[in-house]
Parts: sequence; C-alpha cells; structure tokens
Amino acid sequence: MRFDILTIFPNIFDSYLKESIIKRAIENKLIEIHVHDIRDYTKNKHKRVDDVPFGGGAGMVMTPQPLDDAIQHVKKLNKGPVIFLTPQGQTFSQTKAEKLAAKSEDMILLCGRYEGIDQRIRDLHVDLEISIGNYVLTGGELPAMVLTDAISRLIPGVLGKEESHQEDSFSKALNRKKEYPHYTRPATFKGMDVPEVLLSGHHKKIETWRKNKLK
Repeated sequence: MRFDILTIFPNIFDSYLKESIIKRAIENKLIEIHVHDIRDYTKNKHKRVDDVPFGGGAGMVMTPQPLDDAIQHVKKLNKGPVIFLTPQGQTFSQTKAEKLAAKSEDMILLCGRYEGIDQRIRDLHVDLEISIGNYVLTGGELPAMVLTDAISRLIPGVLGKEESHQEDSFSKALNRKKEYPHYTRPATFKGMDVPEVLLSGHHKKIETWRKNKLK
C-alpha cells in the first residue's frame, strides 16, 4: 500500500517514518510513504501558499494553485483516493481503518493548515474527508500520521503476527469494545498481584475472564 502525504511541513514526518513498526514496514516493502512539500508547487516568487479569505475574517486560507498542481502531480504516481484531513470530515474509527485497509488501496493524504484550503480544491479533487476527533489542530499532519499508523498495522505482515491486531480495542473480535487489562512479570509488584486466573494456565477460564473485562 502506498501513502502520499501533501503538506507544507514535510520535516514533521522525519522521526515518525524512521522509528519502530512503520520503519520496518517500509524496509520490508509492505508499505510506501512519500511526503511532498506543497511549497514546491507554488508559482508565487516568495513561495507563499496562503492568502486572506474573500469576505474577510481572521486567519489565512491555502491558495488553490499550489494545491491543484501538487495533487495533479501526485495523482500520476498514486491512483488512490484523495483524503483531506479536516475537523469537518467523517470521524475516524477502527471500523473505518479496517475498511480502508481491506481495500488495499493506495491513498493521497492532504494536510491543511491555517483556516483550511480553498473550497474549489475540495470540489475538484477530494474524495473523502476525515476527522480524528471533535477538536481542532494546527494542521493535518498529526491526523495523517494517525491514519497511516492505524491502517498500516492492519496490513498483513506489518505487525508480524496477525493476531496482534485481531483483538485490539474496538476490533470486530472484541465486539468493538475496549480491550481487557494486560499483565506481565513480575507476578507481584508493589503489593499488587496478577489475577490468579491468568497464572492458572486454564485457557477457557482465561478467555472468560478477558471477555468479562471488556468495556
């Protein structure tokens, strides 16, 4: 699966792409992540990508020209849908992550800034708008990381063991409930003991205990 991310702050992704599971997934060619700087496409001599909104008001709006050129360029490399990360979009969930991963479809993630992007870009290019929650961030870069992470870990081979994600919180296997508590060694820590059932080796009882602890 290929992710193309359009942003005016590409360096934000540097550490994220070079660590842990995502790094290994890229190295193992299970996913591709390409970050594009929208400023590279502006025709403004000062490299500006924003302007004041028509009708007045606070803040700035990302101008259509660099966005249009950037998206058109990336569409030649990636035939997947253009997803705009915005508080006005559909709320992201584990179910939506599963659906996007199941399609095995490449995607283009568009990160807005300021007050947002010119509406004409949404009308021309955007296939899906997604929000990661009912709050406002300074840009779409963090939401782009959230989508990339949540979807990538569902791709076969990324986590190593398929069961690693099959009983995650909000997964179908757990009836979309929150996961049960986890414990590891030592069996006693600061006077607190691991529940005896987890030490029993009785798999049926352990399974029942875990089901009863779902929230």
